[in-house]
Amino acid sequence: MLTKRQKENVFKDYGVHEGDTGSAEVQVALFTKEIDSLTKHLKTNPKDNSSRRGLLRMVSKRKKFLVHLEETNKRSYNKVTKKLGLKK
Repeated sequence: MLTKRQKENVFKDYGVHEGDTGSAEVQVALFTKEIDSLTKHLKTNPKDNSSRRGLLRMVSKRKKFLVHLEETNKRSYNKVTKKLGLKK
C-alpha cells in the first residue's frame, strides 16, 4: 500500500493539471507503483494467495487503463509507458 506522500508524488509527476488525481495517466502510475510493491511482498511471501489475487486484479485494471489511454491519446500513452518502463 502506498503512503499519502508517495501518492502525492505520483499525482505531481503524472497529473495532467494541478490537483489531478483521476486521469488515466495517474491511475496507471498508481497501479504500477502498487504492483511493484505487491510483487516484492509476494517474493518473500509466496503462499499469500489473497495478495496474489489482488495483484492479478490490479494488473488487469492497469491494462484496461492503458488500452483506453492508447485509444484516446497516443502521445500521452507513449510518454507514460516510457517513463514507467512498461512494455508496449
